[in-house]
Amino acid sequence: MPVRPAPDARSLRADALLAGVLALVGCLMVALTAMTGMQFADVPIWQPMLAAVVLAAPLMLRRVQPVAASIAQVVIYIVAGELGVIEIYVSQVALFMGFYSIGAWDANRTRALWTRVSIVVVMAAWLASSAVRGFFDPETGERGVSAFFALLMIQIVINIAYFGGAWIFGDRAWASALEQERLAAAHAEIEAQQSQLAEQAVSLERVRIARELHDVVAHHVSAMGVQAGAARRVLTTDADKAADALRHVEQSARDAIGELRSLVVTLRSDEDATASAPDLDALPPLVAAAQAAGQRVTLTEIGTPRPVTPMAGLTAYRVVQEALTNARKHAGPMAQVDVRVRYLVDELEVEVADDGHGSGAGEHGAGAGLLGMRERVSALGGELELGPRSRGGWLVRARVPSAAARPSD
Repeated sequence: MPVRPAPDARSLRADALLAGVLALVGCLMVALTAMTGMQFADVPIWQPMLAAVVLAAPLMLRRVQPVAASIAQVVIYIVAGELGVIEIYVSQVALFMGFYSIGAWDANRTRALWTRVSIVVVMAAWLASSAVRGFFDPETGERGVSAFFALLMIQIVINIAYFGGAWIFGDRAWASALEQERLAAAHAEIEAQQSQLAEQAVSLERVRIARELHDVVAHHVSAMGVQAGAARRVLTTDADKAADALRHVEQSARDAIGELRSLVVTLRSDEDATASAPDLDALPPLVAAAQAAGQRVTLTEIGTPRPVTPMAGLTAYRVVQEALTNARKHAGPMAQVDVRVRYLVDELEVEVADDGHGSGAGEHGAGAGLLGMRERVSALGGELELGPRSRGGWLVRARVPSAAARPSD
């Protein structure tokens, strides 16, 4: 539960100024009242002035120790009243300001409640005692009983109004402070969550960029490596084959640069990153490029082709691209690679299998490319299966939802 913060130095200075102003105004009211002859005719003027100062002084601690300050004021007020040196105007403002501070600043709400109840009972008992004594005062008979009771009712109404108002406004001040604290805490939490979400977004974007760069570069560079090796082997024996291999190296380099430029444009734009990304329609050119690079690759579609979501198409393309790259590096140039695209009821499945019979056959590893596959497929809620085949070779099978998720009923 939020707690009202402790008062700062500025608030304490304001309380000291308030106490000083009330003490000064109280002394002024004592002097003016004495000049009218209504009060203090029988006591030295310094006594009611001292009472006014002492009564206002506890207000300097009204936020720090509101209960102690208010109790001290009540004691001072009653003692000064019994001695006949209490100023009745400003002194009541000071008294009720302390009473208000209990409700506004005491963190122990049970103590605040019962302290105020006790003060009200004590003040009511003192006023009742004063009324009884005043009723039997000889001066009451001279002024008349009606005047006495009228004056008594005025005192009762004033005290009810002051104490009731101080009680209500004190509680409201406390509730308002707590609400401000709750709002401040909620605002801080929202800012922290926004900062965390921003950091996560940056991290996810970095992962996406790294994944795209790997998929684009690794495929073309691996093809360039295979063709460059082929050109080196036949350079002195078959110039035409060497030139043809070098042309493929050149074309792969151009394709890589083109895809990198497209990726940079996509990253710089505000448009959907999948708008210009490759999809299922780009699979035949991808397979053709692999065949031109010397790979033995076939592409088969199973089922009735139908539109899929851009992300599903991009994921399928990248999985096939990475699988072909891995087959080229690990299965060897003579391996047979079969690419199958299956259109299921609500899913799209791509499968890339090689027989692993090439001279470079071996484990396909677990590098950044395979991690990128898993991340892509998992992001769509799909499944990825990869590993060695029982009859030799390597299998990559990815299954992703082919349509956008439907809202649940």
